[in-house]
Amino acid sequence: MKKYLIILLLFVTSSCNKYLDIVPDNIATIEYAFRLRATTERYLFTCYSYLPQMGNRNTSPVLFTGDELWWVRESYTSNPWHIARGNQNVNSPYLDFWNGTYPLWRGIRECNIFLENIMNVKDVEDFEKRRWAAEVKFLKAYYHFFLLRMYGPIPIMKDNIPISASEEEVRVSRQPADEVFNYVIQLIDEAAEDLPEVVDDENAELGRITLPIALGIKAKILVYAASPLFNGNPDYAAYSNKDGTKLFSQQFDKTKWDKAVVACKEAIDVCHNIGMKLFYFEENTLVKNLSDSMKTQLNTRNSFTERWNSEIIWAHTKNTARDLQVNTMPKSIPAAALGNGAVEGHIAVPMRITDLFYSDNGVPITEDIEWPYTNRYDLRKAAKADRFNIKEGYTTAQYNFDREPRFYSTVGFDGGIWFGQGNYDQENAYFLELKLGQSGGKRGNLNHTVTGYYPKKYIYYTNVLSTTANTYTSTDYPWTMLRLTDLYLLYAEALNEAQGPVEEAFSYLDMIRSRAGLKGVKESWTNFSRNPNKFSTQAGLREIIQRERNIELCLEGQRFWDLRRWKTAIDVYNDVISGWDMDQAKPEDYYREKTIFRQSFSLKDYFWPIREYDLIVNKNLVQSPGW
Repeated sequence: MKKYLIILLLFVTSSCNKYLDIVPDNIATIEYAFRLRATTERYLFTCYSYLPQMGNRNTSPVLFTGDELWWVRESYTSNPWHIARGNQNVNSPYLDFWNGTYPLWRGIRECNIFLENIMNVKDVEDFEKRRWAAEVKFLKAYYHFFLLRMYGPIPIMKDNIPISASEEEVRVSRQPADEVFNYVIQLIDEAAEDLPEVVDDENAELGRITLPIALGIKAKILVYAASPLFNGNPDYAAYSNKDGTKLFSQQFDKTKWDKAVVACKEAIDVCHNIGMKLFYFEENTLVKNLSDSMKTQLNTRNSFTERWNSEIIWAHTKNTARDLQVNTMPKSIPAAALGNGAVEGHIAVPMRITDLFYSDNGVPITEDIEWPYTNRYDLRKAAKADRFNIKEGYTTAQYNFDREPRFYSTVGFDGGIWFGQGNYDQENAYFLELKLGQSGGKRGNLNHTVTGYYPKKYIYYTNVLSTTANTYTSTDYPWTMLRLTDLYLLYAEALNEAQGPVEEAFSYLDMIRSRAGLKGVKESWTNFSRNPNKFSTQAGLREIIQRERNIELCLEGQRFWDLRRWKTAIDVYNDVISGWDMDQAKPEDYYREKTIFRQSFSLKDYFWPIREYDLIVNKNLVQSPGW
């Protein structure tokens, strides 16, 4: 059997004196690893183990690196937090998936080893060998795509480089972005032939790669390839390898959007054929006789947190939301639990994000002809009709009134109702009090929201913070990587880019809006927008679709990639992070928007840098643009 260099060495060193030395625990050689079913299956799970944990607050490249979440402490040392504050660097890059703590090239190496050996295993049936190989092909493709999103054009590792390779052969180069995309899609197409539509044993196999996952990610990849960052981007016209090979095509290619349309529809059809559908909350022994308003909130809140619900296509079983729920749960729900140290409650949602949510008329608050945008900071007392959103009789800002249901299901705020958490009486639900001196207000520099908004979306509605013990009883759920609403929105976007504002695009947008308690796009804009014909042009509908993604998928990590592929990050991030004045006790003083931090973003920030040392060792690698 051939011996191979550790894939890490392809990018770190040209030395040829290190051999494969990383295999699953307690397996001494590759030959032994593939002798029996049990050890082979362990190697399969090793290939899975490199999946990035997108819901991990300390290692995720998408949650705290952008603008959806903000820490209470400026001095916090989390690596994602450094990126959000503009401190990325080339000497020791934060969240280094190239050659750092989370090296995906090593994951690709493990996938290659598995694919080279799986067919030699004697006690695994042929159909199962093909399935396992298909899973690993998908993982190999996904790891390439992940690196492509982060670093731009990358080398393609079709096979591990043998020990007999020359020094120059080891020094790999980046390959043009289109070639990388094509290779990734080729791998997924090969994998799709042998993947099951559903898993046979849900207790043992949930989270394993299936056909809907493969086709759904294929659709997402093709949308990414068709988007402005990679489709005729003039910003990278001069970006090339040292041999002169251009790495970004300068020609806009409309057929990329055509391919994305086909892929999105194929993925949606497969999901529908196995019974997948948008999630709707159903009453149960705990929750009965809910108002339509509260049901609608739970539709959207639980579409992300309800384990393996009807719209979740892919969830990461090794990356659960337990830690995130501990860190985002307010310490004052209920107020009597304030001394409970089992939760932190120190993660906030900036007002840049809460600005995005529509009015209850289903259009942006800046466009709504009925919503008092110029008076949004004025004080208003909640009436009985507001009681399922804001505590009746409580005074808060006009800003928090008359917003769409997803606003109330996604964020918690001063005076805002927080349904559940052990109290299922909607007429007497818990609510937040966040001004200075109140139960949830600022106390020192810890354990409060720095903006006045909590990420309620993450908290499963039956979690309970004890008022008598230092405990937090929570329902854990795997982090959702892909759900049906994401596919619907990708399909609508691809249709609009390929064909303009066609009816099918509106159909899929309106299914999502209906679940969220809103009228369709055409009806809402026609009746309530200052720009009533906005949806009738490709540019106008593009803006609507992009905002719909930012709202529906809020806090799920999709915005981080979307702003980059749309090339809007440079406009969005060069602005302030803001919130209410948490140092104030009176409503008239508290409800003043206050700058917390001014973010900066330049052209180079669209991609991660490669560590300078790696470039010194491998002379054929070029740095990411701008670094």
